[in-house]
Amino acid sequence: MTQMKRGKEIPPASGKLGILLPGIGAVATTCIAGVELVRRGLGVPVGSLTQLGTIRVGKGAAQRDARIRNFVPLAPLPDLVFGGWDPLPDDCYNATLKSGVLEGAHRDLVKDFLQKIRPMSAVFDPAYVPTLRGATNIKSAASKMDLAQCLIEDIEGFRSNSRLSRLVMIWCGSTEVWIERGAKAHQGIKEFETGLRANDPAIAPSMIYAYAALQCQVPFVNATPNLCSDIPALVELAESNEIPIAGKDLKTGQTLVKTVLAPGLTARLLGLRGWFSCNILGNRDGQVLDHPSTFKTKESVKLSVLDHILEPELYPELYGNFHHTVRINYYPPRGDNKESWDNIDLTGWLNYPMQIKVNFLCRDSILAAPLLLDLALFIDLAQRAEMKGIQDWLSFYFKDPMSPPTVQPENNLFVQLDRINKMLRFLMEEEEDDVKRMM
Repeated sequence: MTQMKRGKEIPPASGKLGILLPGIGAVATTCIAGVELVRRGLGVPVGSLTQLGTIRVGKGAAQRDARIRNFVPLAPLPDLVFGGWDPLPDDCYNATLKSGVLEGAHRDLVKDFLQKIRPMSAVFDPAYVPTLRGATNIKSAASKMDLAQCLIEDIEGFRSNSRLSRLVMIWCGSTEVWIERGAKAHQGIKEFETGLRANDPAIAPSMIYAYAALQCQVPFVNATPNLCSDIPALVELAESNEIPIAGKDLKTGQTLVKTVLAPGLTARLLGLRGWFSCNILGNRDGQVLDHPSTFKTKESVKLSVLDHILEPELYPELYGNFHHTVRINYYPPRGDNKESWDNIDLTGWLNYPMQIKVNFLCRDSILAAPLLLDLALFIDLAQRAEMKGIQDWLSFYFKDPMSPPTVQPENNLFVQLDRINKMLRFLMEEEEDDVKRMM
């Protein structure tokens, strides 16, 4: 068993860092293209904590603000190498064209770079993503264990061919159908491997990717709401192999707004009668979510956020009986430019009713892209610091943050950001007590 490294004990981020992305769709290609534009001095990494964020360091009169990228040893952008898998055969440039997120002026500036990134054949089963069409770039094998071995060969081949020093993997694939927790194959790594050999339906493709990554000593992040690396078997594997994991479901549009507004209600002790949320979007994500089983996976995550923030068990008279509804509608004309509406029925002094209405016209992949970059750099830092298992200090990035069984999940955006800052100061030996209690 290793002990977490701190300060000068943390190895420098030397050599190339490979970022493997299962699911090279709108979010992944927007991130990849954006990183290359920034590397060429043609873009600004807006929304990236690792690139633009600051942190307060020092004590007393010596306190100062430092750029996070200068304070902790993060991999520099020129050292990043991208690869991945997708059931559609398009290279990154054509995938970017189809997603329609980036304007032609941006796409064409990095066309040469994007065309060189072609997806490896994917582990994909339409039973888990029923509405996805055109999936032809797919692996075939006798068992899910064989598919896992194919992914392991892909990972090691990418590591060798790209001459990488380190690797991370971030699952960006489509939302999979609802899978109940508690299946036998989820309970431990032995049961999971038995399930792989038996093609157990409780093991989804995203879980196979997580298993392959952890077997290759590669940190894994789940950027979607799927039941995946949060099952006991894969948490056990991450712990035993001493690999960091994090997830799940990137906090981008409507849920980002909720985690900003809800803490304001609790800070002022204003009551809540109901929160109605509606979304329309027309990208591949919208198409996939236009199926009851995949929507259920997403809905369960989006509904959980308010309970964690409002804590109705502490404030039953304010939040003990509020109504929370979430709707997502597939509307192709909108493309990746998602629009959300929130109607919030709240109460003030003597329970007099009031309302807040929010109309957010956002760009889903534009909001998600910097989160992928940050997570790749932070989970690599965690690996070099020999941190293992669930990294709940990264909850800032997720709608449904993974946390150890003994730790209450945190969804308040401002508390989450404070936890990141505290962990970074702790790693650089600037802070002690608060982080030790948090771990």
